[in-house]
Amino acid sequence: MSVPDLDALAADYRRDGYVACEGLLSPDEVEALRAETAVLARRDDIIGAAPRDGRSDDAVMASITAIHFPHKLSPLMRQAMVQPKVVEVLTAIIGPDVKAMQTMLFLKASGRPGQAWHQDEHFIATRDRSLCGAWIALDDATTLNGCLWMHPGSHAPGVLYPMRPHGDERFDSADEVHSHPYQREGGVPVELKAGGVAFFNGYVLHRSLPNRAKSGFRRALVTHYMSARSLLPWQFGSRYAPEDVRDIVMIAGEDPYAWKGLQDLTTPYIRPENPERAKEVYAEIAALKKGR
Repeated sequence: MSVPDLDALAADYRRDGYVACEGLLSPDEVEALRAETAVLARRDDIIGAAPRDGRSDDAVMASITAIHFPHKLSPLMRQAMVQPKVVEVLTAIIGPDVKAMQTMLFLKASGRPGQAWHQDEHFIATRDRSLCGAWIALDDATTLNGCLWMHPGSHAPGVLYPMRPHGDERFDSADEVHSHPYQREGGVPVELKAGGVAFFNGYVLHRSLPNRAKSGFRRALVTHYMSARSLLPWQFGSRYAPEDVRDIVMIAGEDPYAWKGLQDLTTPYIRPENPERAKEVYAEIAALKKGR
């Protein structure tokens, strides 16, 4: 499939805070990324990995919620960041100069929870509100197996709403945005066929519900992009942010800050599922950073 009319797509993105494009990746590209997902899930050298015990690929993948920064482990995942049709859309909605700072590989097996309403800009602060997530469906994403949901237009005010624990068993332990003017059980589902891509602004409210399918996965590869013309004061979950994080991948155009050089700050890890395990994993990541 060719990319839709880019001017119309950019206008929809400005209005709604997101757009969904079917068929940007070919079946062969999707299948290769699925196979690579199984390879990464079996690796035992990623922080947070558990013993594999001779289990099948599906069983191992079902035990993992997400792998963070897979592009630092896999040339194929890194190549997906610059997939040509994805880049066409990114330059239409962000501008000619685009950089990326993060990838996340979600596996979401049958029975796994979703994530409550949130705004990505809470976690990755940009100076110019250009943050954009590109969510590549590696399986058909439906309301049954836990597709994304969006509140159209919720990015427009440019407000980051407060967050708090939710106590809702439908969702993982990540906090939920609250005190906003949108219905908690509202929103619009963004269903996609495998190979489709949802692009969404860092301020737009979005969530996913549990995978209620009897079997199977709702795998997705997500990359976060922004304008290369903006600094990236990314906190990495701490109280203090550097002026401009340079652990980036240039995607399109020119890097106005190339004179600063690049950094290697982020570490691939498997997302922990309980608070005690989280302490261990993040302590290991912190120790590794100190050693660099």
